[in-house]
Amino acid sequence: MAKAIHSMIRVIDENLSVSFYKSAFGFNVADRLDFDAFTLVYLRGAESDFELELTINKGKRELYALGEGYGHLAFCVDDLESEYKRLAAAGFNPRKIVEFKREGALLARFFFVADPDGYQIEVLQRHGRYQ
Repeated sequence: MAKAIHSMIRVIDENLSVSFYKSAFGFNVADRLDFDAFTLVYLRGAESDFELELTINKGKRELYALGEGYGHLAFCVDDLESEYKRLAAAGFNPRKIVEFKREGALLARFFFVADPDGYQIEVLQRHGRYQ
């Protein structure tokens, strides 16, 4: 059976991205591998072994075109309103909280926030399948 271990995104500013993911989601650097042409930074939260791999291509200055294929990363939290207020106070400009229902039943409560490179991140209230 396969086990998901990481997802990779390309970022421009290592320090800005590491700071964002630490402030927004409590991710810390688990490993950092520096090469001639690029650097890999692995970020991990306390609740999971799953990592976010940041790839920083040296010399790249302009933001990457995210394309039509990228969707979003997702994190679940215990208290959606508190996380929303915390991210707003930190200046990360989260979008409004949405309630997603099907046939009147609540499926999910969530909001989106963008990281410094424009990657969209969904923050979901722990509920149902989102644990």
